[in-house]
Amino acid sequence: MRVDFNPADMPRNDFYKLLTATVVPRPIAWVSTMSQEGTANLAPHSFFSIASVTPPVVQFSSVGRKDTLRNIEATGEFVVNFTPEELFEQINDTATDFPHGVSEFEAAAIESEPSLRVKPLRVAASPVALECELHSTLRIGDGTVVFGRVVHAVVAEDVMVDGHPEISKLHPLSRLGKNEWGTVSGVRELARIRHEDWRGPAADR
Repeated sequence: MRVDFNPADMPRNDFYKLLTATVVPRPIAWVSTMSQEGTANLAPHSFFSIASVTPPVVQFSSVGRKDTLRNIEATGEFVVNFTPEELFEQINDTATDFPHGVSEFEAAAIESEPSLRVKPLRVAASPVALECELHSTLRIGDGTVVFGRVVHAVVAEDVMVDGHPEISKLHPLSRLGKNEWGTVSGVRELARIRHEDWRGPAADR
């Protein structure tokens, strides 16, 4: 048995809760921006992914018109900061609906550091930062998809193993449904199968 849901017959927030409870886990773009007046903004966005590798482009969606989106549209720059498990409470603090003009860096006492290629600040304690220039935006319903071309990336040495970021050292945090957050409790490795090595469906092996 299955339960059917028709979004046309449901309140917007009810279907939002269904989507965010089933499209899981969702990586978090902890986006830092700078207003034209020089206020540093920081907010988490859990509708986040990679759009392109060549050129390197990441994407996140802003549901509604928030300071993050306004700042990016005005300045054309932003930074995606990695969200590690140990910064769980600080990340949640920056989701607070502070009034326009308030810096989440200051309100949540989050240490910042200068970026190399863009004006928005980086989160000093975040192990990875992707500095981005605005590529384009796409308005869809009540959301705006922001595409940013990565012009510089920085990774902390202590999360690197053999020149590559190691998942067991990154400890990524993700969003689930309701007020739930996810951590990496176990990792399984399985390589893709080349066609010449195909031995039939997994159920038949």
